[in-house]
Amino acid sequence: MELDSTVIYRHFNAPSHAFSQLSHEIIRHPRLTSDAVRLLTWQLSLPSDARESFSTTARRARIGGCAFTRAKRQLKDEGYVHERRVQGPGGRWVTQQLVSSTPLTSGEAAGLLARSPLLTCTNRVSPQVVPSPRKPAVGRPTIPATDGYPDEYLREDTSNLPAELIASTEPVEPAASTGPAEAVDEPAPAPVGGTPASPHLEDARALVGALPLLSPALRHIPPGMRDELARLAARWLDAGHSSTDVHEHVLRGLPGTGTPVHRPGGLVRYLLRDVPPRTLPTLTPHPPTPARIRLSVRLEGTRECSGPHTQPMLFRPLADETLCAECAPAPATPPEATSVPDTDGVHAPS
Repeated sequence: MELDSTVIYRHFNAPSHAFSQLSHEIIRHPRLTSDAVRLLTWQLSLPSDARESFSTTARRARIGGCAFTRAKRQLKDEGYVHERRVQGPGGRWVTQQLVSSTPLTSGEAAGLLARSPLLTCTNRVSPQVVPSPRKPAVGRPTIPATDGYPDEYLREDTSNLPAELIASTEPVEPAASTGPAEAVDEPAPAPVGGTPASPHLEDARALVGALPLLSPALRHIPPGMRDELARLAARWLDAGHSSTDVHEHVLRGLPGTGTPVHRPGGLVRYLLRDVPPRTLPTLTPHPPTPARIRLSVRLEGTRECSGPHTQPMLFRPLADETLCAECAPAPATPPEATSVPDTDGVHAPS
């Protein structure tokens, strides 16, 4: 068995001033960390009239935020620190902190805190500004003036009406006529903005409602913008585009994967603002391919004779002839190649 060879020598001089008497239970406490012991000893070494808070002590002792929170919780659990909030004069809430050199229970700490005076407005440590008396407004209280209902329902916000709409809504006096009244065909009233309602408006609303299903970047389109986006999408449908074309155009305009879209409604409005003309794909007509009859291996390379035959006559041509050997004319024999028949075995002189 080996023995520890480390020998510790201690040299201690009792201070004559600026010292504190602390018990060994605090310095050698088994459940307090070094930060908690330092906070407690620092607070106990302050004068009795000091008002330094624990956070100020931790800042002066260079104790971090997490370490300070853990040390303060340990001191509360062991009974060395007690804290409560009370309401003082003037309705101001004050936090009272009690630091003790010995562990105290909650009842003992409450009794000691009850005997401690609260800070008042005349205390120089933490003065409180007393509010000045309020001056009442001139006259009697009245109800704020508000506008009434509009003359007719315009189906959307009309805070800034265009000039042409204001002119169209003004009453027009009928002109005096001397003759009999004639029936005049008046156009149907157009909605706000001067453009007639699109027949594809309902389809456009369904198209806009399906946008959040296309991409996660379009899930947070504001509900208040759906009517505006539906009108823009209706222009695409009126131009001949399909819902699939609009969805593909929106998907092509989205940023790459991982790029956040902060205003999806504004992005869709920008993508649907300009309506391109619809171009239909041109189909090039192909000549019909004649049906080819596949012959057997035995008949490949043969050709039908164009001569007078009762039934089709197939032959194998040597070149580009169209007649078989029976129908083809016999070749002419040159005169010098004509042979003279033998007469009594005597050959004609050559």
